[in-house]
Amino acid sequence: MAPRLRVLAGPSLQALEPISVNSDTPHRISSDAFDGQVIAYIKGFPDIDGKVLQHEYFERDERKGVTWSIQVQGRFLQPHSADDIMFGNTFDRPLKLPWGTSAALTFMKFIDPTLTHDLVSKTKPWALSPLISTMPYFSHSRAPTPPASFPLPSHRSIQDDTSQLVLSSKSLAEMDPSPTVSDHSSSYSTMSTRSPSTSSSRSSSSSSVPTVASTSSAMSSRSSLSSTFSAFSSSSKLSTSKAEKKEKKSRSTVRKSHLDFSTPNERRSYFAQVDHRNEIVFGPEDTITTDFCYGFLEFSPTLALRLPGGMSFDLMRYWDGQPVRFVCCERKKTSSKSDDADDTPWGRVLWCVAIVLADDDDLEGGAN
Repeated sequence: MAPRLRVLAGPSLQALEPISVNSDTPHRISSDAFDGQVIAYIKGFPDIDGKVLQHEYFERDERKGVTWSIQVQGRFLQPHSADDIMFGNTFDRPLKLPWGTSAALTFMKFIDPTLTHDLVSKTKPWALSPLISTMPYFSHSRAPTPPASFPLPSHRSIQDDTSQLVLSSKSLAEMDPSPTVSDHSSSYSTMSTRSPSTSSSRSSSSSSVPTVASTSSAMSSRSSLSSTFSAFSSSSKLSTSKAEKKEKKSRSTVRKSHLDFSTPNERRSYFAQVDHRNEIVFGPEDTITTDFCYGFLEFSPTLALRLPGGMSFDLMRYWDGQPVRFVCCERKKTSSKSDDADDTPWGRVLWCVAIVLADDDDLEGGAN
């Protein structure tokens, strides 16, 4: 029998609220560090009344085989390098790990080579990766002013879009401290989705995510970017020769940066290198949309982990009931102080989605 579960979300571990699963009504997350929203889809998810909730998301061709999805869209309100924004699982007490855990970790490391973890910790187990290199689907857009509204939800699946990622690079910021991106501000209305037919045409290029996304309008984006950089250079107060040199370098950045990736695999492989992640800085001008979706967890008829090769684990035998948290957090900064009282192995939580067992009060009160 499937366990009765609830899904919570919020800006910190201490400020989580119940959200509706398999609903197209997003839950807003807002703090002084992050502003955005979240949607959760879980295949075969039973609510606290035992009713199984379905969603058409799992019937889409580009999401066949996916059993769960956590979609988040929003802005980091303080600048962070892409290497300092982490995503993964954190726990408050030791885990009861089943036999075969090493095989599961090997599988996860194959999917995400940037994964680091200490799941055998006797205090606070964790498993985290840089968000930009671990997300199956990652879409980015940049504009000088925040969007009036976020486009989630959508009846088209989130696909990779890094066509404007060059605008968040440190090298570009050094050339132009305040680049104009008005030509791209209208992309917020469509930034999180791509045509499924376009996505499927590149399905043979990716293997470590459920399906492969494609980039759209790449050539038009490059054209707009080149015009923007050209306008900046021509209006500069620098000498003509220096301005021309800067414009040439700017155009070269767009053409040779390799930041407009064709597939999620290309993006994840590129950002597996720490120096590449440190080159990108996200701040209030950047809107990021992610879809963390896989098919190795099953929630019905029981909670199970299923790995390639037929290996499976009945997770209810090992789950002690503590929340299973998916967190986006800052990378833990190492301190030279030997008396540092904070032993938490991760930095500040920016947003969190948690799956918890529904308690007796929830069942009696009919909470969602």
